[in-house]
Formats: sequence, structure tokens, C-alpha cells
Amino acid sequence: MNEPTLALVNPEYHGLSRIADRAAWALIISGMGIVLIYWLGNYQTYSVLTFLLSMVLITTGALWLYLLRYRRIPAGIQNNGIWHDGFTSRGIAGWILSLVLTGFYIILYWFPHVIGYGENGNSGLVKLFDPLSYFLKGSRASQWFVYGVLYTWTILLMGVRFIIKYRHVKYQQWRTLSVIFFQVIFAFLLPEELTSLNLPFNDFKNIWPLNYYFFFSWHIDEMILHGTFGYFVLFWGIICVVVLTPVLTYFFGKRWYCSWVCGCGGLAETAGDPFRHLSSSTLRSWKVERWLIHFILIWVVLMTVMVLFTGWTGRAEFLFLNSYKLSQWYGFLIGSAFSGVIGVGFYPLMGSRVWCRFGCPMAAILGVWQRKASRFRITSNGGQCISCGNCSTYCEMGIDVKSYAQKGQDIVRASCVGCGICSAVCPRGVLRLENASVDIHQRGEIIRHNKI
Repeated sequence: MNEPTLALVNPEYHGLSRIADRAAWALIISGMGIVLIYWLGNYQTYSVLTFLLSMVLITTGALWLYLLRYRRIPAGIQNNGIWHDGFTSRGIAGWILSLVLTGFYIILYWFPHVIGYGENGNSGLVKLFDPLSYFLKGSRASQWFVYGVLYTWTILLMGVRFIIKYRHVKYQQWRTLSVIFFQVIFAFLLPEELTSLNLPFNDFKNIWPLNYYFFFSWHIDEMILHGTFGYFVLFWGIICVVVLTPVLTYFFGKRWYCSWVCGCGGLAETAGDPFRHLSSSTLRSWKVERWLIHFILIWVVLMTVMVLFTGWTGRAEFLFLNSYKLSQWYGFLIGSAFSGVIGVGFYPLMGSRVWCRFGCPMAAILGVWQRKASRFRITSNGGQCISCGNCSTYCEMGIDVKSYAQKGQDIVRASCVGCGICSAVCPRGVLRLENASVDIHQRGEIIRHNKI
């Protein structure tokens, strides 16, 4: 929301408010300036004070900015001006942000020396994070540690913004707190603590097939070498696949993972929230989505079968399949380029759930469960729908929710992650997130009977 819009929504937005806004931005820019100076200056020594100062400045400025902006407007979702702001409407600012994010991911994955990671010692940006790395695990930082810190820190900051923005909807507050908890504890602190204890790095919420290397021979061998703990990790991973995934999806739909637990979904919901309306809801996008995501699911299943086959027989090839080539190309194209470079870098161009919609095999398999064997659905009261289109506009999965609502149909699409934003932005309370007490076909018969 820009300054003129804020002035219209709240007349109290005057000179002092503008000064406070600029002061908050000054703190953010100062903190980012320190980070850039340390990176571009290629500093060889780390400074605890420099690291803390940069983090505190950016965090304080961001939180201050959120409080300043959202306290001026009443509770409720304000999306004024998003199609007129270059940052959120694929304008020049949006393209620049996309290029920056994409470039950072390319450097992170394939050119880590550019940000200062070296085999014999760190410098630049990676060196800046050495103090925190030594504190948490007693060793110097890697590019992946820097990425983990930035990823978690972004979800924390943008999560606070999300909670303030959706402060009138408890469902949104609780699920945001949930993704923050799982990211901070399960995806960041716990794995780093395991590393400090000389145990294998493991994210306990990362489930196959999203964790595509779980059944790879090197991973299984590493777990076996670590005895009881390793066997527990293997047991936990298998239980998640064969028990937790189908059971929880039956009761809660895929939202239990995609909107409450997953780190990819957590970043999309928080950092990607300003771009959710950019997700295409055209029929063509839906067709591409279905073909692509299920193709990737088939790929990861075949790859896993081939890897297990190689582990048992020692043979890498079967018919026209080669386990090494399948896993190598999957890791490069899907595990790195799609999930990271495109999945996050294209937020400002294609919406916040590019990876979740078109690439994530976990979302695909959960979607199959949700579509065929789940009690969860978004119900609609078509008689109250005024066709405003808010639900379709702000669906980050590109679902044309309005068309379902107009017909009074339940939304049971496999791609729906149950984020509930469509319900939150509906001015008439047409949409509700529910667990059905009767079978969907029985529900359809009841609706038709009532109409008669």
C-alpha cells in the first residue's frame, strides 16, 4: 500500500507518519548496507558486533515498519493498489527483485565462492555469519548455513507482518505461528544442533518424496553408521510416508503439511504474500500444472525404485533406466533449479506458489490423497456469492474459486493447500474450511434434494 492510498484509508497519515516510515526504512537500508559492504569488501575476519548490528538494524526497521503501516488501518485485509504498484504488478521493481533473487540462488547453488565460501576459509558474506555458526555448532559457516539463516529469518520477519495483516483471523495467525515454529526448530536449530553433536544433519519434517534422497544408498548407509539415532531417523521417515501422510491428509487435507509445516509453503505464505494475486488461474495454467507436477512425481518414484534396485543388486541400469543419471538430473533440474532458482526467484512474476503448484512431488501425492480420500474441503454457500472475485484473485494456487462459489460447489481440488485466504477475503462469508461429516457424493445428493 503506497502513501497516497494510506492517506485515503486513514486521514491521520500525515507528515509525522511519513517521517516515521522513512526512519524505519533508514534502519533497514543501513543494516543491508553493512551486509553488502562486508560481502563486496571481501572481509577476511569476522566481527560479532558487525553481524549483530546488521541483524538488529534490519529486524528493528522491518518490525517498526509493519507496526506503523498496519496500525493506521482497521483490522481486515487491505490490498489497495496492488495492481498499480510496480513491485506487486510485474513492474520494473518486480522484475528487478526477481532477477536479484534468481541471481542469488544461482550463486548459492553453483558459485558459492562469489559470496565468500572457500575450502580453506571463508570471506565476505559467508564470513559475516561465522559468529552465529560457531555459536550454534562450533564450526565455520557454509553457504548452506547462510541460506538457512536467511531463509528462517525471512519467514520470521515476514511471518510477523502476515500475523499483523491478518490479525482478525485466528486461523491465519495460528498456522503462521506453526510454520514459524517448524522452520525455526525443526528445519534450522535442531539440524544444526545435530551437526554440533557429530550426528547426521536431518530435517525431521522433510518427508519423501520432497526429501527425494531419503532412500538413496549413501543416505541409508550414513544412517546405519550412526547406530540407534540413524535407525530412528530411517524409522521416522518411513512412518511419515506410510502412516502420517495418509492419516493426517484424510482428516485435515494437504493443509496439515503445505500450510502448517512445510518450509517451502512457509516462505510462500509469508514472504510471498504480496505476490499471491499473480498466480495464474487460467485453464491453460491448470493443464500445465497437472501434467508437470504429476510428471515430476512419476520421476521421483521411478528414481527411488531404481536407487533401491541398485542398492540391492549392484546394477545401475534396468531396461532404459539408469539410477545414477535419473538422480543426477533430478537433483540438478528439480532439486536445485526448479525448487530454488525458479520456485523463489519467480515470486514477483508468477506468484508465491510456483514450486508448490508446478513442481513439488509432496504436494502432488498429498493432492491425490486429498482429492480421492479426504474429509477436508472448502464449502460454499452459492446463494450469498456476489461474484466480487476476491477469492480467485488471492488464491495463490491459481484456483478459480469464484466459479465454484457461484455454483455452490465444494472446492476439493487436489492443488488446494487449505490456506483459507479465499475465506478470509470473502466479504459475505460464503466460503468455509470444513471437515465433511458425510461423503462428498452424499453431500451432493442432499444439496440436490434440498433444491427440489
